[in-house]
Amino acid sequence: MSELDAQKIWDLSAQAAELHEPGTAELAGLLLELPDAVREGLLSFADGTSTAGYVLLRGLKVGELPPTPNAHGTSLLDTHPTSGTLRLVADLVGSLIGYQDEKEGALLHDVHPVKGEEKRIENSGSVAFDFHTENVHHPLRPDFLGLLCLRQDHDKVAATRVASVREARSLLTDEQQEILRSARFHSAYPTSFARHIAGPRPTAGPHPVLFGQPHEPFLRFNSHNTTSPDTEGGEALRALSAALESVCVDVVLEPGDLVLVDNHVAAHGRSSFTPRYDGTDRWLRRCYSLRATPRWAELMAPRRRVIPDLSSIGGIF
Repeated sequence: MSELDAQKIWDLSAQAAELHEPGTAELAGLLLELPDAVREGLLSFADGTSTAGYVLLRGLKVGELPPTPNAHGTSLLDTHPTSGTLRLVADLVGSLIGYQDEKEGALLHDVHPVKGEEKRIENSGSVAFDFHTENVHHPLRPDFLGLLCLRQDHDKVAATRVASVREARSLLTDEQQEILRSARFHSAYPTSFARHIAGPRPTAGPHPVLFGQPHEPFLRFNSHNTTSPDTEGGEALRALSAALESVCVDVVLEPGDLVLVDNHVAAHGRSSFTPRYDGTDRWLRRCYSLRATPRWAELMAPRRRVIPDLSSIGGIF
């Protein structure tokens, strides 16, 4: 984007960051002031007809930053303008949300390596993270996932990997697609939702992996957590993984890049990288956006914008 547009967004972001847990209505005026090209481009993407399943904004400002944290749950950037940037983007395409079961309901997540968790398949790890739709186990999965890069990894090799099911479907046979559309699959809770659960991780399902119109399918899949109870389902899942790999785009995010992923169209992942834990490691910030939260879920929420824990809404869908 132009320097002028980037500065305009930065100024609006600073205002948004100063608001204490604002509702969408409180941000409405700032959203209307976003540069036309950015606002119209994101709204066009949010209509759900994208084939690629992602859009990339380049040239955003990130400002002065403290050292990359090396622990969970830091709140170093609560009032930083980048918090405002994510609030604005999430509320433009839907509504910013968090999950009570994940990170205690935090609305914005810091994505960075944590020492000792290198092999965890979540945002504190640094090993490769294969294709998944975010929160695959959840009945109210985010419609969109935003990742804003503050710092690259030292070697500048870490990529956010994005693969659209709408581009991959032609690589699947009709029989494989039919199998993937059947409600036979189960998905375990991601480790980020199960840190405080004793014993085996719970599972959700049975559910289909593909759904929607045949020519514009949607996806519910996690290569690490989604399984089938039978051989033909397992083979179809492996075929899907291979098809997604064939159409994958590796997006190496630089500071000021924000990738917005349609969580029902594109699976995403991460390539591996080597952290140094020296205060300058890779650092992204993440947000979730949901187009419509059911009224009953809003009334059950522990606080504004936070989806209630699954133990209280299990079985409703």
